Amino acid sequence: MWGIVPAAGRGSRIQPLAFSKELLPVGSRPTETGERPCAVSEYLVERMILGGATKICFVISPGKSDIMEYYGAAYGAADIAYMVQPRPVGLCDAIFRPAPLIAADEHVVVGLPDTVWFPADALAALPDDALSFLLFPVDRPELFDAVELDGADRVTAIRVKQKDVRSRWIWGAFKMPGRVFHSLAALWRRPGRGDEYVGTLVNAWLAEGGRAIGVRAGTAYVDVGTVHGYRAAVGLLGDGIAPGQTMLPAGAAVHPADPREVLLP
Repeated sequence: MWGIVPAAGRGSRIQPLAFSKELLPVGSRPTETGERPCAVSEYLVERMILGGATKICFVISPGKSDIMEYYGAAYGAADIAYMVQPRPVGLCDAIFRPAPLIAADEHVVVGLPDTVWFPADALAALPDDALSFLLFPVDRPELFDAVELDGADRVTAIRVKQKDVRSRWIWGAFKMPGRVFHSLAALWRRPGRGDEYVGTLVNAWLAEGGRAIGVRAGTAYVDVGTVHGYRAAVGLLGDGIAPGQTMLPAGAAVHPADPREVLLP
Protein backbone atom coordinates (compact mmCIF):
# COMPACT_ATOMS: atom_id res chain seq x y z
CA MET A 1 0.00 0.00 0.00
CA TRP A 2 1.14 3.51 -0.85
CA GLY A 3 0.88 6.44 1.53
CA ILE A 4 0.75 9.85 -0.14
CA VAL A 5 1.94 12.83 1.91
CA PRO A 6 1.20 16.20 0.24
CA ALA A 7 4.04 18.35 1.61
CA ALA A 8 4.42 21.07 -1.03
CA GLY A 9 2.53 23.81 0.84
CA ARG A 10 4.25 27.01 1.91
CA GLY A 11 2.97 26.92 5.49
CA SER A 12 2.10 30.62 5.44
CA ARG A 13 0.01 30.35 8.63
CA ILE A 14 3.03 29.45 10.76
CA GLN A 15 5.87 31.32 9.05
CA PRO A 16 8.61 32.40 9.37
CA LEU A 17 10.43 29.11 9.78
CA ALA A 18 13.96 28.22 8.75
CA PHE A 19 12.79 24.81 7.51
CA SER A 20 9.78 23.12 5.96
CA LYS A 21 6.70 23.20 8.20
CA GLU A 22 6.45 19.41 7.94
CA LEU A 23 9.67 19.20 9.99
CA LEU A 24 8.38 21.39 12.82
CA PRO A 25 9.40 19.65 16.08
CA VAL A 26 6.30 18.57 18.02
CA GLY A 27 6.73 16.25 20.98
CA SER A 28 9.55 13.76 21.32
CA ARG A 29 10.32 10.07 21.37
CA PRO A 30 12.61 7.89 23.47
CA THR A 31 15.79 6.56 21.90
CA GLU A 32 18.58 4.26 23.06
CA THR A 33 20.59 7.28 24.15
CA GLY A 34 17.76 9.34 25.67
CA GLU A 35 15.17 11.35 23.77
CA ARG A 36 14.89 13.19 20.47
CA PRO A 37 12.38 15.67 18.99
CA CYS A 38 9.71 14.44 16.56
CA ALA A 39 8.92 16.21 13.28
CA VAL A 40 5.17 16.75 13.01
CA SER A 41 4.98 14.76 9.76
CA GLU A 42 6.37 11.68 11.54
CA TYR A 43 3.01 11.22 13.26
CA LEU A 44 1.27 10.82 9.90
CA VAL A 45 3.98 8.55 8.49
CA GLU A 46 3.77 6.28 11.54
CA ARG A 47 -0.01 6.15 11.28
CA MET A 48 0.22 5.19 7.62
CA ILE A 49 2.65 2.38 8.43
CA LEU A 50 0.34 1.17 11.22
CA GLY A 51 -2.46 1.21 8.63
CA GLY A 52 -0.52 -1.07 6.29
CA ALA A 53 1.52 1.29 4.08
CA THR A 54 4.84 -0.14 2.90
CA LYS A 55 5.70 2.73 0.53
CA ILE A 56 5.40 6.44 1.31
CA CYS A 57 5.55 9.20 -1.32
CA PHE A 58 6.20 12.76 -0.19
CA VAL A 59 5.02 15.35 -2.72
CA ILE A 60 7.27 18.36 -2.20
CA SER A 61 7.89 21.75 -3.77
CA PRO A 62 11.26 22.48 -5.43
CA GLY A 63 12.61 24.23 -2.33
CA LYS A 64 11.88 21.47 0.18
CA SER A 65 15.00 19.36 -0.10
CA ASP A 66 15.25 19.35 3.70
CA ILE A 67 12.39 16.82 3.80
CA MET A 68 14.43 14.50 1.59
CA GLU A 69 17.46 14.97 3.82
CA TYR A 70 15.40 14.22 6.94
CA TYR A 71 13.64 11.06 5.75
CA GLY A 72 16.10 9.71 3.21
CA ALA A 73 15.14 6.46 1.47
CA ALA A 74 13.19 4.74 4.26
CA TYR A 75 11.34 5.24 7.53
CA GLY A 76 10.92 2.18 9.69
CA ALA A 77 9.55 -0.62 7.51
CA ALA A 78 8.45 1.71 4.69
CA ASP A 79 10.41 2.80 1.62
CA ILE A 80 10.27 6.54 0.85
CA ALA A 81 9.86 8.14 -2.59
CA TYR A 82 9.54 11.79 -3.60
CA MET A 83 7.63 13.66 -6.31
CA VAL A 84 7.87 17.38 -7.04
CA GLN A 85 4.89 19.71 -7.43
CA PRO A 86 6.39 22.57 -9.48
CA ARG A 87 3.76 25.14 -8.48
CA PRO A 88 1.37 25.30 -5.47
CA VAL A 89 -1.86 24.79 -7.41
CA GLY A 90 -3.90 22.81 -4.92
CA LEU A 91 -4.21 19.65 -2.88
CA CYS A 92 -5.63 17.50 -5.69
CA ASP A 93 -2.69 18.34 -7.96
CA ALA A 94 -0.30 17.24 -5.21
CA ILE A 95 -2.21 14.02 -4.47
CA PHE A 96 -2.26 12.86 -8.08
CA ARG A 97 1.44 13.59 -8.78
CA PRO A 98 2.45 10.03 -7.74
CA ALA A 99 -0.09 8.43 -10.13
CA PRO A 100 2.65 6.95 -12.40
CA LEU A 101 3.99 4.99 -9.41
CA ILE A 102 0.71 3.41 -8.33
CA ALA A 103 -0.73 0.25 -9.86
CA ALA A 104 -4.47 -0.35 -10.13
CA ASP A 105 -4.26 -3.38 -7.82
CA GLU A 106 -2.46 -1.47 -5.02
CA HIS A 107 -4.08 0.57 -2.26
CA VAL A 108 -3.56 4.23 -1.47
CA VAL A 109 -3.94 6.22 1.75
CA VAL A 110 -3.70 10.01 1.91
CA GLY A 111 -3.22 12.24 4.97
CA LEU A 112 -2.10 15.73 5.90
CA PRO A 113 1.41 16.07 7.35
CA ASP A 114 0.71 19.05 9.62
CA THR A 115 -1.90 17.30 11.75
CA VAL A 116 -1.79 15.08 14.82
CA TRP A 117 -4.73 12.78 15.46
CA PHE A 118 -5.79 9.78 17.52
CA PRO A 119 -6.17 6.88 17.76
CA ALA A 120 -2.90 6.20 15.98
CA ASP A 121 -4.15 2.93 14.46
CA ALA A 122 -7.43 4.38 13.15
CA LEU A 123 -6.51 3.82 9.48
CA ALA A 124 -6.89 0.09 10.09
CA ALA A 125 -10.64 0.71 10.39
CA LEU A 126 -10.90 1.79 6.73
CA PRO A 127 -11.91 -0.93 4.24
CA ASP A 128 -9.77 -1.97 1.28
CA ASP A 129 -12.51 -2.12 -1.36
CA ALA A 130 -13.90 1.43 -1.46
CA LEU A 131 -13.07 5.10 -1.23
CA SER A 132 -13.35 5.69 2.51
CA PHE A 133 -12.77 8.67 4.78
CA LEU A 134 -11.47 8.58 8.35
CA LEU A 135 -13.71 11.02 10.24
CA PHE A 136 -13.19 13.10 13.38
CA PRO A 137 -15.84 14.97 15.39
CA VAL A 138 -15.23 18.71 15.79
CA ASP A 139 -16.97 21.73 17.28
CA ARG A 140 -16.34 24.02 14.28
CA PRO A 141 -16.87 21.88 11.15
CA GLU A 142 -17.38 24.97 9.00
CA LEU A 143 -13.62 25.60 9.22
CA PHE A 144 -12.80 22.27 7.57
CA ASP A 145 -14.23 19.76 5.09
CA ALA A 146 -17.41 18.49 6.73
CA VAL A 147 -18.57 15.06 5.55
CA GLU A 148 -22.30 14.31 5.35
CA LEU A 149 -23.43 10.69 5.60
CA ASP A 150 -26.65 8.77 5.07
CA GLY A 151 -27.98 6.13 7.46
CA ALA A 152 -25.64 3.51 6.01
CA ASP A 153 -22.52 5.70 6.45
CA ARG A 154 -22.31 6.40 2.74
CA VAL A 155 -20.91 9.84 1.92
CA THR A 156 -23.61 12.04 0.39
CA ALA A 157 -21.60 15.29 0.19
CA ILE A 158 -18.46 17.02 1.41
CA ARG A 159 -18.92 20.66 2.39
CA VAL A 160 -15.63 22.52 1.91
CA LYS A 161 -15.38 25.25 4.56
CA GLN A 162 -19.08 26.11 4.32
CA LYS A 163 -21.30 27.73 6.92
CA ASP A 164 -24.41 26.01 8.28
CA VAL A 165 -23.14 22.48 7.67
CA ARG A 166 -25.28 19.63 8.96
CA SER A 167 -22.40 17.36 10.04
CA ARG A 168 -19.84 17.82 12.80
CA TRP A 169 -17.57 15.17 11.26
CA ILE A 170 -14.56 16.17 9.14
CA TRP A 171 -12.16 13.96 7.21
CA GLY A 172 -8.59 13.63 8.41
CA ALA A 173 -7.36 10.95 6.01
CA PHE A 174 -8.77 8.73 3.28
CA LYS A 175 -8.05 5.41 1.61
CA MET A 176 -8.97 3.80 -1.70
CA PRO A 177 -8.05 1.02 -4.14
CA GLY A 178 -5.62 2.03 -6.86
CA ARG A 179 -8.31 1.72 -9.53
CA VAL A 180 -10.43 4.29 -7.68
CA PHE A 181 -7.39 6.55 -7.29
CA HIS A 182 -6.86 6.50 -11.06
CA SER A 183 -10.57 7.05 -11.75
CA LEU A 184 -10.55 10.13 -9.52
CA ALA A 185 -7.37 11.34 -11.22
CA ALA A 186 -9.01 10.93 -14.64
CA LEU A 187 -12.06 12.89 -13.48
CA TRP A 188 -9.84 15.63 -12.07
CA ARG A 189 -7.97 15.92 -15.40
CA ARG A 190 -11.11 16.46 -17.45
CA PRO A 191 -11.32 19.84 -19.19
CA GLY A 192 -12.98 22.39 -16.93
CA ARG A 193 -12.24 20.56 -13.67
CA GLY A 194 -8.77 20.67 -12.13
CA ASP A 195 -10.29 20.89 -8.63
CA GLU A 196 -8.19 22.47 -5.92
CA TYR A 197 -9.97 20.67 -3.08
CA VAL A 198 -10.64 16.98 -2.52
CA GLY A 199 -14.20 17.71 -1.41
CA THR A 200 -15.39 19.27 -4.68
CA LEU A 201 -13.80 16.45 -6.69
CA VAL A 202 -15.45 13.78 -4.55
CA ASN A 203 -18.82 15.53 -4.91
CA ALA A 204 -18.43 15.28 -8.69
CA TRP A 205 -17.43 11.62 -8.31
CA LEU A 206 -20.57 10.93 -6.29
CA ALA A 207 -22.76 12.76 -8.81
CA GLU A 208 -21.52 10.38 -11.51
CA GLY A 209 -22.42 7.30 -9.50
CA GLY A 210 -19.26 6.85 -7.47
CA ARG A 211 -19.40 5.50 -3.94
CA ALA A 212 -17.63 6.61 -0.77
CA ILE A 213 -18.10 5.75 2.88
CA GLY A 214 -17.27 7.54 6.10
CA VAL A 215 -15.78 5.75 9.11
CA ARG A 216 -16.23 7.60 12.40
CA ALA A 217 -13.19 6.09 14.11
CA GLY A 218 -11.32 9.28 15.03
CA THR A 219 -11.34 10.67 18.56
CA ALA A 220 -9.01 13.71 18.53
CA TYR A 221 -7.62 15.96 15.78
CA VAL A 222 -5.23 18.90 15.97
CA ASP A 223 -4.21 21.13 13.06
CA VAL A 224 -0.59 22.08 13.73
CA GLY A 225 -0.43 24.57 10.86
CA THR A 226 -0.79 27.65 13.07
CA VAL A 227 0.91 28.91 16.22
CA HIS A 228 -2.25 28.17 18.24
CA GLY A 229 -2.46 24.67 16.77
CA TYR A 230 1.21 24.06 17.51
CA ARG A 231 0.68 24.98 21.17
CA ALA A 232 -2.33 22.69 21.34
CA ALA A 233 -0.41 19.77 19.86
CA VAL A 234 2.44 20.26 22.31
CA GLY A 235 -0.13 20.24 25.13
CA LEU A 236 -1.82 17.12 23.79
CA LEU A 237 1.42 15.21 23.44
CA GLY A 238 2.67 16.56 26.76
CA ASP A 239 -0.18 14.76 28.47
CA GLY A 240 1.68 11.50 27.99
CA ILE A 241 0.72 10.43 24.49
CA ALA A 242 3.70 8.81 22.75
CA PRO A 243 3.95 8.85 18.94
CA GLY A 244 2.90 5.22 18.54
CA GLN A 245 0.17 5.18 21.20
CA THR A 246 -3.22 4.11 19.89
CA MET A 247 -5.60 5.62 22.43
CA LEU A 248 -5.82 8.72 24.58
CA PRO A 249 -4.85 7.92 28.16
CA ALA A 250 -7.47 8.30 30.86
CA GLY A 251 -7.91 11.93 31.81
CA ALA A 252 -5.84 13.29 28.90
CA ALA A 253 -6.76 16.78 27.80
CA VAL A 254 -5.47 19.49 25.51
CA HIS A 255 -4.82 23.06 26.54
CA PRO A 256 -6.61 25.07 23.84
CA ALA A 257 -5.27 28.47 22.91
CA ASP A 258 -7.81 28.79 20.11
CA PRO A 259 -10.93 26.57 19.84
CA ARG A 260 -10.66 26.63 16.05
CA GLU A 261 -7.39 24.73 16.18
CA VAL A 262 -8.11 22.18 18.93
CA LEU A 263 -10.69 19.69 17.80
CA LEU A 264 -11.99 17.25 20.33
CA PRO A 265 -15.44 15.73 20.72
